[in-house]
Amino acid sequence: MRAVVVDRWMEPSELAVREVPDPEAGPGMLGVEVRAAGCNFFDILMAKGQYQVKPPFPFVPGAELAGVVQTVGPDVRGFKAGDRVLAAVPLGAFAERAAVPARAAMRMPDGMSFEEGAAFPIVYPTSYAGLVFRAGLRAGENLLVHAAAGGVGIAAVQIGKALGARVIATAGGPEKLEIAKRAGADVAIDYASGDWVEAVKQATEGRGADVIYDSVGGDVTDGSLKCIAWNGRLLVIGFASGRIPEVKLNRVLLKNISLVGLHWGAHAMYEPARIGETFDALFGLLAAGKIRPLVYKTYPLNELPEALAAIGSRRSWGKVIVRP
Repeated sequence: MRAVVVDRWMEPSELAVREVPDPEAGPGMLGVEVRAAGCNFFDILMAKGQYQVKPPFPFVPGAELAGVVQTVGPDVRGFKAGDRVLAAVPLGAFAERAAVPARAAMRMPDGMSFEEGAAFPIVYPTSYAGLVFRAGLRAGENLLVHAAAGGVGIAAVQIGKALGARVIATAGGPEKLEIAKRAGADVAIDYASGDWVEAVKQATEGRGADVIYDSVGGDVTDGSLKCIAWNGRLLVIGFASGRIPEVKLNRVLLKNISLVGLHWGAHAMYEPARIGETFDALFGLLAAGKIRPLVYKTYPLNELPEALAAIGSRRSWGKVIVRP
C-alpha cells in the first residue's frame, strides 16, 4: 500500500509517499481502508522529533482518519466489513490502509462525509470535554475562544453556542474573523490589530470572560488573566505559540479563578467511560445541526507536505484533510 513514512527526523517538506506492507488487524483491531485523514499541528512536530511522543523508526504518522472497515480482528464485537468509521489513532492515518484499535473507532453518522469524519475525532471531543467536564460552561456565560478559526477553536465556538454561551472569538485577520462568525461567534476580535484584552472587557461590559478556551499559551495566556471574570475558569488546551506560560498565583487568588487543564487523549486510560459519553453527545449535536466540521482544503496524500505547510504557516482555518 501507499503510505507516508518517517524513517528519520525530518522537515515536513521532506515527507514522501512510499510502498509499504499492509498493516495487520490483530486481536482487538480493525483493518480500515482510509478514505480521509485529518492533519494537526503536532504532525509537524512529530516528523521533526519535537513532539513528546517519539515513535521508533520507521513509522507512518497521522492520528485522525475516516474510512471503511475491511477486516475485523479476533475478539472484536460490534463491527463488520463495510462499516463507515472514524477514529483517533496513535499512528498510521497517512496511508491507504490502517490498523485501528476497535475501542477507538466510532461508526460515522449518516450524512457525514469522510472529510468531515476525519476532521472530527480529536478536535470535537477535546473541545466538548474541556468545556463540559473541565470548565463547566453554563448557558448565558461569556466564553472567550482563542485561535477561534483553527480546528479546536471552531469546535469550541460551535459547542459553546450549542451550550447556550455567548461566544467571543479571537483570530488573526478579516478572513479568519469571518470564519469564526460562520462557526457562530457573537463577537469576533482581531488580536493582531489593537488591544484585544480591552476589547474583551468592552464586549463583556467590564465583567470579563467566564470561561477562556486557551490553546495558544504564551502571551495569550498572560493577557487572558487580565480579562477573566470573577469566578472565571481558564481552560488550558495547548501551547500553539510555543511558549508554556507561568502564572502568578496572586491573580488566581484575587479573582477567585480556576485553572483547569484538559488532556483528552488520557481519558482512554483514566476515564474510558467518558469517551462513549462524549461521542454520544457530539453526534446528538451533529444530528441537531448545531455542530459541523469546517474543512479548509483537501489534498492528495502525496501533497501532505503542502497540507502541513498550510497549518504551520497559519494560512489554514478549520481542518486540513488529506485523501489517500
